[in-house]
Amino acid sequence: MGRQQPAGTVEVMETYRVRPTLVHSAEETASASAWRVRIRVDDRPGTLARIAIRLADLECNILGLSVLPVPGGVLDEIVLRPATGLPKQLLIDAIRDEGCECSAVVDADLAELVDPATATLTAAKRAVEEPGGLAEVLRGVLAADVVTKVPSIEANPARTEGGHRAVFPVGDGTAFVARRRWSPFVELELSRAVALTGLMTAVRDNVTGPIVLDRPDGAAIVLRTGVPGDAEAVSALHQRCSMTTLFHRYHTGMRAVPRRWLHRLLMPPRGISLLAVCGREVIGLGQLIPSADGDAAEVSLLVEDSWQRQGIGTALLTRLAVLAVTKGERELAAVCLPGDDSLYRTATRVGLRPERAPGDPGTLRFRLPDSRV
Repeated sequence: MGRQQPAGTVEVMETYRVRPTLVHSAEETASASAWRVRIRVDDRPGTLARIAIRLADLECNILGLSVLPVPGGVLDEIVLRPATGLPKQLLIDAIRDEGCECSAVVDADLAELVDPATATLTAAKRAVEEPGGLAEVLRGVLAADVVTKVPSIEANPARTEGGHRAVFPVGDGTAFVARRRWSPFVELELSRAVALTGLMTAVRDNVTGPIVLDRPDGAAIVLRTGVPGDAEAVSALHQRCSMTTLFHRYHTGMRAVPRRWLHRLLMPPRGISLLAVCGREVIGLGQLIPSADGDAAEVSLLVEDSWQRQGIGTALLTRLAVLAVTKGERELAAVCLPGDDSLYRTATRVGLRPERAPGDPGTLRFRLPDSRV
């Protein structure tokens, strides 16, 4: 809904920052080194040339131009250096006289004067380096007011709010919802965001895909995520483990895992189960369970007795740490029995520098050393 503006004012909105600047008075003159101007024009020959001539008449120097196709025309975004003392309202009036609509005039930072391809690639680099910051990166790419991550079932992509709302599924049961009040999203902007989320999905799938351990004895050990079809193999793993090994993992006396646990072990809610597989046998099982309250994600390990002290636990924990980073986790935690330092030693070999939780010697916490994938 439009708002009534006082006479002699114009609503001006920021296009690359989160909060738009709302109003510039008619007397406001050029003080910044550059302005960013968004102009909606009819896609007809000569229109842009006439605008360029008008800008030249006002002694404005065009530094950059981006063209965004929109229904019924195009949206030109021009970065220019204004003449000293030029009122913004005079620029707006000149553009209007050419039959075009000036939807934004804001101060621009020349350090941000890069072509859209470079800006998008830079955003992609940031997203790969900091997967947990993808929402913030998307907000910058879209010049959105806000971007939030929600479960896919709550995203409601059909609700576009006249183009001011967009949904981007990310393939892990979640989606990003972007909103921008000051201007509807245009197709080119949405395409960039879709490409960025697609890239991150490919990066995540590549990281979470199976890997083969390079072992000196030539044994083919594969680390991969668990699936429901692994239930029998995981049950057999528990049957081959000693009571001591199972007690260190589950902290209770048990000889075999109950059948009702198998699906949760393989497909934990919100989490990941990582299997170490040799041939048809599962010889190790690791889990990563993000905390519901945003605290450290919990990790746990189980390695068959005959495969212990052969690097399987180290490989599982190393991989779980990488997967934790892709999910934006910054810290891991594990529960250990008093006197059991096996996980402490494993974490040390991985380079996680474990620490005992203050007041809780049975809990280890590991600060992830780097947020890079």
